[in-house]
Amino acid sequence: MKDGMKGCIRNRMENIMKDGMRHCIAATVALLFLVASAATATELENDSSIHVKKDLQEVVVVGTKANRHNLSPAAVSVMDAHQLQTRQVVNLNDLSGLLPNFYMPEYGSRQTTPISIRGVMSKVKGTAVGFYVDGIPHFETSAFDANMLDLRAIEVFRGPQGTLYGRNTIGGVISLYTPTPFEYQGTKVRLGYGNYNHTLAQFSNYTRMGNSFGTHVSGYYQHNGGYFENTFLGRKADKMNLGGGKLGFYWNPAARWNLRLISSLDYTNQGGYPYAVYDAAKQEAGNVDYNRECGYKRIISTNGLTAHYQGDGFTLNSQTSFQHIHDNQQLDQDFTRQDNFFVTNGVTQNVWSEELTLKSDNDSRLQWIAGVFGFAQRAVQDQSTDYIMKKYLEAARYDISTQGLAVFAQGSYNLWRGLSATLGLRLDYEHSTIDYNREKTDHTDGRQTHLKDFTSSLNHTRLIPKIGVQYKFDNRNTAFANITQGYKAGAFNQTFQKDEERSYAPEYNWNYEVGVKTGTRNGKVSGELTLFYIDWRHQQISRTVPGVGNIISNAGHSESKGMEASLQLRPAGGWLVQANYGYTYARFLDYKKNEKTDYSHNMIPMVPRHTVALNAEYSICPRRILDRLTFSANLTGTGKLYWIEDNEQVQDFYMLLGGKIIARKGIFSLELWGKNLTNTDYLSYYFRSSAKYAQKGVPLTFGINAAIEL
Repeated sequence: MKDGMKGCIRNRMENIMKDGMRHCIAATVALLFLVASAATATELENDSSIHVKKDLQEVVVVGTKANRHNLSPAAVSVMDAHQLQTRQVVNLNDLSGLLPNFYMPEYGSRQTTPISIRGVMSKVKGTAVGFYVDGIPHFETSAFDANMLDLRAIEVFRGPQGTLYGRNTIGGVISLYTPTPFEYQGTKVRLGYGNYNHTLAQFSNYTRMGNSFGTHVSGYYQHNGGYFENTFLGRKADKMNLGGGKLGFYWNPAARWNLRLISSLDYTNQGGYPYAVYDAAKQEAGNVDYNRECGYKRIISTNGLTAHYQGDGFTLNSQTSFQHIHDNQQLDQDFTRQDNFFVTNGVTQNVWSEELTLKSDNDSRLQWIAGVFGFAQRAVQDQSTDYIMKKYLEAARYDISTQGLAVFAQGSYNLWRGLSATLGLRLDYEHSTIDYNREKTDHTDGRQTHLKDFTSSLNHTRLIPKIGVQYKFDNRNTAFANITQGYKAGAFNQTFQKDEERSYAPEYNWNYEVGVKTGTRNGKVSGELTLFYIDWRHQQISRTVPGVGNIISNAGHSESKGMEASLQLRPAGGWLVQANYGYTYARFLDYKKNEKTDYSHNMIPMVPRHTVALNAEYSICPRRILDRLTFSANLTGTGKLYWIEDNEQVQDFYMLLGGKIIARKGIFSLELWGKNLTNTDYLSYYFRSSAKYAQKGVPLTFGINAAIEL
């Protein structure tokens, strides 16, 4: 695959900027703490222009599956637009470590988006975490790394959410929300530049036409020159270009009706896969040094129609969506200078889904929700492996169709003076078929040989219950307990070596959790504590086979247990301090890979034992110069974690420091940001194939953004 961006841009301007920005960042960190002692700081307690989140337990769950009086307890984290901006959250990877027990390593390409919540992760096929954008489900992990322009909030449910959200939510659910023209009107333009030739351009407009109609249009372009150089090819391995746009129409045809039509298009063209041979003795990765250029291209078209009806004491919501994904991956899978084999994967998939939900919207002691969900998905994958030195190519086509249907209901009843109980149940059915064909082509004479073909099908049915109890001492203090189940469907392996590896079984888990949420009357202190235990059966495990790909099989029995704690302080005017901590102990209880290999009691790979985040923010209003000046610093810690099932290689605990300064004056704003300010050396990925390989974590990055809002 030819990327079109040959080589990397290295000029004097970038070097000058790099040196200058480093000095600016050092000054930023120092200034952040110096300003704290400024006696002339303007008091912000009563400044309505400064957004301050009052306390954790008062965060409003904005999703369509929450009742007016949310009597159903949940462990949930919410970040609003202000928090996302001050912490430089521009993609899902940036949430890693910021939220307790949330881990999303950045490696490979944008196709690679494994997410771990409470130790529950799916590294390749399928997902363990549900992902929604404005209520539109994204089924494939290759569509998770979406653009996060103009977000209103991010909502992360920790733990299985199978009753309301169904299949493939055994770890949790992530929901992204954007504003509507009825909530916000205006035009935003943002330009940015940073080291590694990071370039950003964004535009959005929200227009309201009267009381019943509004439009939204936005677009973006992003470029990165790449962090890691392929020494054999003499150019960056992971350069990237992104672009896309979004169009939305919002219509209130009658007093009780709301309609919303959203369509977006995203394009990705990147190098990726900067894997290097790993020296276990020295515990360091070498240079990226392979002879063929890797790449990943992707087009995603996402479309959703939402219809909402407000009845007398109830609401009816319909969510219809269609998503088209076409991507192409090219991989020098031996990752060496040897011309051994080269793999090409092209996938075209279409997904249609429909969900109808009916829920109470009144002050009754009984709060309820019921719904039906259906989807149809077809994925056609063309995979080829070119065994260059052996002078032949093997090509396979996988044509997989999947259909699913589910019905669900959940009710919460206020038993007595703040004590409520929740019962829920979901019935999930899924059917999938595969048509498989494999052929071999000899490079010497062009002769083709038919190797294998078959047609097969799978059926899965699952009941997914939920039981919960909650006691509200008052509006600030709550205790809760939940028993929930998560379910991840079985499927077909898109690569296999043996007939018994054609498919893998479903996995499911039981989640047991207790928690408390508390806060002071004045809102200056709030906190949350949750304890959990997850009993995990038939866990789906992936292994990498050289020249073949990833093959999924089932482990016997696993567990994950731990805690999550959050604390928020407003110690003085203008200050906001937040701390999050997550602890996860996840291991295999029974996993015998074969007669000779037993991984029982080993730790589950790619699950950090600890996640730590400390965020400090301080704002002043120097009225004569600026309308507002905000200083923000964040420190995240992750680890330790084991990379593969044998637990031989480990990533020790590491910490990353980030910071940001935001200056606003009228319609203008200027941002200076930095990530990994101490240039900490760590691994973002490790695996073993024909050799031991690793990818280094993203180094020190910094940049400047300028924005105008009309």
